[in-house]
Amino acid sequence: MANYVDVLDDVFTALSDPTRRAVVRRLGAGDASVGELVEGTSMALPSFLKHIHALERSGLVHTSKPGRVRTCSLRRERLAVVDDWLGEQRRVWEQRTDRLKALAATPANEQK
Repeated sequence: MANYVDVLDDVFTALSDPTRRAVVRRLGAGDASVGELVEGTSMALPSFLKHIHALERSGLVHTSKPGRVRTCSLRRERLAVVDDWLGEQRRVWEQRTDRLKALAATPANEQK
């Protein structure tokens, strides 16, 4: 369970930055080189690479450099951790809402 929490923390930390979220959004459409990704920003390459490294550390992005070009790919399975967590939270709140609705529907003399 601690590993799950650590992974979740890493992914949320990586997604907390708008530049990194934009990279994840772009990579959702397919692999891209670092050069292609940096084109959409006003950042210098060294600054942008820090964001790529943060995404790599979180496991959201994998990079490879078979030649001169570094290519980034999205690791979608890592996003599943966030989806699972959100699903858990959704179930908890739906159960609470269901209990509140049931309580509200119960006549006051039956609640005691």
